[in-house]
Amino acid sequence: MFTKNRWQRHLAVGVALALAAAACGGGGDDSTSGTVDENVRSGVAEALSATTVKGGTGAAVAKPKSIEDWEKLWAAERAAQVKKIKDNKWGKSADGTKLVGPDGWTIDLTKCATGWSDTQGLTDTEIKIGQVVAQSGIGADNGLIYKTAELWFKYYSDKGYLKDSNGKTRRINHIVRDDGYDVTRSIPLTDEMLNSEKVFSLWSFGTPAGLKTYDKVNQYCVPQPLLVGGSPAWGDPVNHPWTTGSYIAYTTEAVIWMSFIDKNFPELSKGKDKVVVAGLVANNDFGVTYDNAFKASLAKSPNKDKITYVTERFDLTAPTVTDPMTTIAAKNPDVFITMTGGVQCTQIINEAANNGISVKSKFRFMSSVCKSAAYVGKAKVGGDGSQSNGWYIVGGGYKDIVSSESDTDPFMLWGRKLLADGGVDYKTSSNYGYGFFTAWLLTHTMQIAGDLPGGLTRSNLILAQRTIEATSPIHLDGVKINMNGLKDAYYVEGSDLSIYDSAKQSWVVQGEIIELSGKSPLCPWDVTTSTCK
Repeated sequence: MFTKNRWQRHLAVGVALALAAAACGGGGDDSTSGTVDENVRSGVAEALSATTVKGGTGAAVAKPKSIEDWEKLWAAERAAQVKKIKDNKWGKSADGTKLVGPDGWTIDLTKCATGWSDTQGLTDTEIKIGQVVAQSGIGADNGLIYKTAELWFKYYSDKGYLKDSNGKTRRINHIVRDDGYDVTRSIPLTDEMLNSEKVFSLWSFGTPAGLKTYDKVNQYCVPQPLLVGGSPAWGDPVNHPWTTGSYIAYTTEAVIWMSFIDKNFPELSKGKDKVVVAGLVANNDFGVTYDNAFKASLAKSPNKDKITYVTERFDLTAPTVTDPMTTIAAKNPDVFITMTGGVQCTQIINEAANNGISVKSKFRFMSSVCKSAAYVGKAKVGGDGSQSNGWYIVGGGYKDIVSSESDTDPFMLWGRKLLADGGVDYKTSSNYGYGFFTAWLLTHTMQIAGDLPGGLTRSNLILAQRTIEATSPIHLDGVKINMNGLKDAYYVEGSDLSIYDSAKQSWVVQGEIIELSGKSPLCPWDVTTSTCK
């Protein structure tokens, strides 16, 4: 095992090269050529110099020891953000035609759909939040975040925490619909939320559904915060100002994969003319985003001429991955990368153990969405869990509520109890833990919005999100949670790189947190190429 210092030294070089490549956009080959953005290059250097920063926002804060301590910290952060917004005179214009935020970020409210209301979905006592999420099908485990959200919303409502500057204390009415991770169901259910339920805010799930619905949601000027998925398309505050993401971008994840390969290339290439990297790619927008991002990074790698990149695509609705995994195994990959998720995560681990990939491949990566214990735990893979041993993951920087490492974490212990009291067995899925991030950040920004002039409104909510700087209770120290108008359109740009230890039944972080906050370029999405324009 390499040391942390060696890891950071080598990774710094690799990430700088690969992220600069990704900034050029494109899907590989000639489309990735061109001049590397110097702002991105310098930003990468700055970010890498700060990889050992601890404490959420980078400030020197004491780690909260209880939920009460967390609430005190969040209250202080909210007060600071409200002051910053007021001091900068950000918000809705006096004539109500424009919303103004930092760094030139604006929304022309006159272009909202006819009949738009800044307070639709609100009453004096209720906030109506709609959520279209997978409660069944291949994405059902990731969709479990909605159960955590329901319990969190009830807790916050019961505590009376959602009181705004107009003196109105409201409860959250959480309306959930199951789309089964099927975009043909997502579209009409989104229409139902917008036109029939008339929700105040809409919470969406998955890259395919998000890309098919975010145009309409933005035309309706309805906040679509914390869209569950890592498409870089959510980083588009100009064309889609009402939509924000929640995961580390899949493009950043691909950058780190390529950086890792470059760092380990001398070992991988020893005695070989070519190093074979293989990807199993979901045949939808989710998988294609991964594939194109990796190609863009590979195109700028100093080792690109010595790497053969091969892929197999498959339909996410396929009952097994045996056939594509058998084809990949026949190509004897030195590195294998999972570019899919859901139930396929477990199937891939088991197939790799059975067809020789686990033995023949030097390195194997799970995608970030496969971090849940429901996919890699011993109950799923061979009884003793050994088949998951040694797999790597760019984990998105969040803690695992299932892991024994969370046994001494005050927030995780509190969260486990909240789930248990609500009849949820947290041990069955890490996604119950991740649900706390999305639910907390939504209520946190609602509280900020409520303290702004005019109280809780749609425009105040999205302004609170576009100016956020806060400390997440479920992210590792060093991962920043922030956005800043047109300068930074992603909540999370930090990640761990971890390896699975079957004896511990947990992901073990390698080296320090990779923090690139504010360095990812904005991403107007091109649906024809599945890349940023």
